[in-house]
Amino acid sequence: MLKIDDLKVNYGGIEAVKGISFEVPEGSIVTLIGANGAGKSTTLRTIAGLVKPASGKITFADEDITGKKTNEIVSKGITLVPEGRRVFPDLTVLENLKVGAYLRKDDLTEDIKWVYSLFPRLEERSWQAAGTLSGGEQQMLAVGRALMSRPKLMMMDEPSLGLAPLVVKGIFDIIKEINKQGVTILLIEQNANMALHTADMGYVLETGRITLSGPGKELLKDEAVKKAYLGK
Repeated sequence: MLKIDDLKVNYGGIEAVKGISFEVPEGSIVTLIGANGAGKSTTLRTIAGLVKPASGKITFADEDITGKKTNEIVSKGITLVPEGRRVFPDLTVLENLKVGAYLRKDDLTEDIKWVYSLFPRLEERSWQAAGTLSGGEQQMLAVGRALMSRPKLMMMDEPSLGLAPLVVKGIFDIIKEINKQGVTILLIEQNANMALHTADMGYVLETGRITLSGPGKELLKDEAVKKAYLGK
């Protein structure tokens, strides 16, 4: 579904992503793991059209989307759940969800029901200002908002950041459920253990390069991964 070929991205004079290539098959969960500054967020932001690549090619559903504008990327079926949630604090939960469907002109009723079925807590807080929600609830809202564009591919940037372990488990259960319902997932995550347990395929990024790849369960057994990312 998504194919990255020799992608290079510069920030100022620094080469943040140094020629990476990987694929995200339709229906899969793929994770990129690595330390802070490895180039993970830059990769997602480049796919989403927020950052222009220096070179390389991004293909989605057999179409070259390299360097396209963000609204065009969203209209193709790709959404990004950003790091730090970025909900609109003064808007209600329902208003935040409707913002996620800003490119749509059709009726949103069924999609709102779907999001509420995934996140009953959001339905309970429909008319509450998003800024008053807990961190976990704001993360649910960020995911729900992204789903409102009916994505084929959802990219998630550090969904567990700053959340309690029990809340993190709930978020990853929802990620698996969304995937079961037909949404392909590209995930970057500091919690490498949870990410690799969830993902079909994993890639390890180190200083802008992919140094290791394989099925998630196999990477969990890799000694270098255990030492660097699993604290073992």
